[in-house]
Amino acid sequence: MSTRMGTQKLLLPFDGKTIVEKVVENILKSGIVNVVVVLGANSVEIAEVLKSWPVQTIRNENFREGMHTSVISGVNALPENAKAVMIFLGDQPFIPVNVSATVVEAWKDSGTGIVMPLFHGKRGHPPLYDLKFRQEILDLDPAVGLRSVARKFQDEILEVETFCPEIVRDIDTREDYLKTIKTNKHG
Repeated sequence: MSTRMGTQKLLLPFDGKTIVEKVVENILKSGIVNVVVVLGANSVEIAEVLKSWPVQTIRNENFREGMHTSVISGVNALPENAKAVMIFLGDQPFIPVNVSATVVEAWKDSGTGIVMPLFHGKRGHPPLYDLKFRQEILDLDPAVGLRSVARKFQDEILEVETFCPEIVRDIDTREDYLKTIKTNKHG
C-alpha cells in the first residue's frame, strides 16, 4: 500500500522505467518463466504499466490482511505443473539477475525444498520454495507468513551466500527512494 512512502512506490521512476517494471525486467532477464505479479493497492494503475510485459497480473482482494495473502494468491495462480516458486518484492528493483540464477541453480543441484539467499548471513529475497510445499504455502499462518513453512521444514533449507547487499535492501520511504536515486543515478 506504500503507506510509509506516501505515494505508490511501485510507479515511481527508476532506471528509465517504473520500480515495478525494473523488478519485472530483472526477473525476466534471469530466465524465470510464468511470472505472476500479485497486485493490491493501485492495482489498475500498476496493471496498466505492466500490460506490455509478458507477465500475468492478478489482483489480491485481501491485500490489506498482509503479505501472506499475496503469496497465497500468487501460488494459486501458478500452473499445477510448476515445480517451484520464487518470491520477489515489488520494491527491490536493484537485485541483480545473477542472484536469481544462483538461487535456482542451488535448488536444482541440492534437491532441497527451500533455498534462502544470504548476504553476510542475513536472509533476503528472492527465496525459493519447492512446490512440494504448495499446500503448506496455501495454508500459511497469517502471523508468521512464509517463515512458518521454513520453520516447519528446517531440514529442507539451503542457505546460499550471494555476496549481494541488494537482497536485503528495499525502498520503503521517500528517503530510501531519494537516496537510491542519488546513489545509483537512476530515474
